[in-house]
Amino acid sequence: MKNTSAKNLAITGVAGYIAPRHLKAIRDTGNKLIAAFDPHDSVGILDSFFPNTHFFTEFERLERYVEKIRSEKSKDQIDYVTICSPNYLHDAHIRFALRNQADAICEKPLVINPWNIDALQKIESSSGKKIYTILQLRVHPLLLKLKKEIENNQQKKKVDIVLSYVTSRGPWYQISWKGNLERSGGLITNIGIHFFDLLLWLFGAVQKSEVHLNEKDKICGFLELQNARVKWYLSIDMNDLPKEVIDKNQRTFRSLTMDGKEIEFSGGFTDLHTEVYKKTLSGEGFRLEDARPPIELVYQIRNLKPKGKNNNAHPFVT
Repeated sequence: MKNTSAKNLAITGVAGYIAPRHLKAIRDTGNKLIAAFDPHDSVGILDSFFPNTHFFTEFERLERYVEKIRSEKSKDQIDYVTICSPNYLHDAHIRFALRNQADAICEKPLVINPWNIDALQKIESSSGKKIYTILQLRVHPLLLKLKKEIENNQQKKKVDIVLSYVTSRGPWYQISWKGNLERSGGLITNIGIHFFDLLLWLFGAVQKSEVHLNEKDKICGFLELQNARVKWYLSIDMNDLPKEVIDKNQRTFRSLTMDGKEIEFSGGFTDLHTEVYKKTLSGEGFRLEDARPPIELVYQIRNLKPKGKNNNAHPFVT
C-alpha cells in the first residue's frame, strides 16, 4: 500500500530558473520528488534536495515511467506533477499530469492564450483531477495587508498607481525560448503576468487598457481598473535603469507607487512558493479561474496597437 504521509511529485523543467524554488517547497512541505525531466542535463541541484530522484532527458521516457508505476499501483505513483517547463509546453504537461491521475501544479503563466483555459477546464472536469497555479504575490504578507487596507477604504476613490519594472537581460534572452513570442507570449506574458495578476487582485477588473510602446525588450501602457489608474512600464533593457541603480551596480529596478507613496515589498520573497505549496497541498490552492483574468489581460495587451505617448503614459516614455 502507498504511504499517505507524504505526497509523491514529478517535475518538468527541473534545469530551469524557477525550479529551485519548487524543489525547496516540495522538500520543506515534507513531500517526495520521485521523477524529474528536462532535456538539459545540468541538474546537479537535485543532489541538494532529492538525490535519489529518477531523472529523464526525454519526455517519452518520463511518460513511460509515470504510466508504469501508476499501472502497477506502486507506492511511488505520482500525486502531483509540478510544471516548470517553457510556457508553450505548460498546456501539454498539464494534460500529461491529468492523464496519469495526478493533479498539476503549474508555474505562471498557466497558458499563453485564454482559450486554452476553457479546454483545460473540460479535461479537469472529466479527469476528476485538479489544476493549480503559482500566484505567489497573493501570499506576500505586506501585499495581503495592503489588500485589506484597500478593501477597507471608505472613500472608494480610484488611486493612482505607477508600476516600473526593469530587469536587465543579456543577449541570451532573445535567443532563448523566452524571446520567441509564440513560445513565451512575449515580455508582457513571461514577466508581466506576475504584476498584472497583482494589480487585478488588488484593484479589481479592467475598465480600459492602452499600450503606448511595444518593443521586443520593453512595453508600457495604461490601465483603468475598478479602483485604480495604473501607468505601467516593463523592460529588460539595462539602459532603462535609473542612474542611481546603475551607480550601485544593480541590474534590477522595481517600483510600485500609490498616490505618490512607494509600496515597499522588495523583501519577503524567499518562501512564497512554499506558502503556495502549503495551500495547494491542503486543497486551497489557486485554480484555473484565478489564473484567467491576468491571462486574458496580457493577451489583450499583446494585440493592442501602440498609441505612442499621451497623458496616460508612464514617466519613462520619452
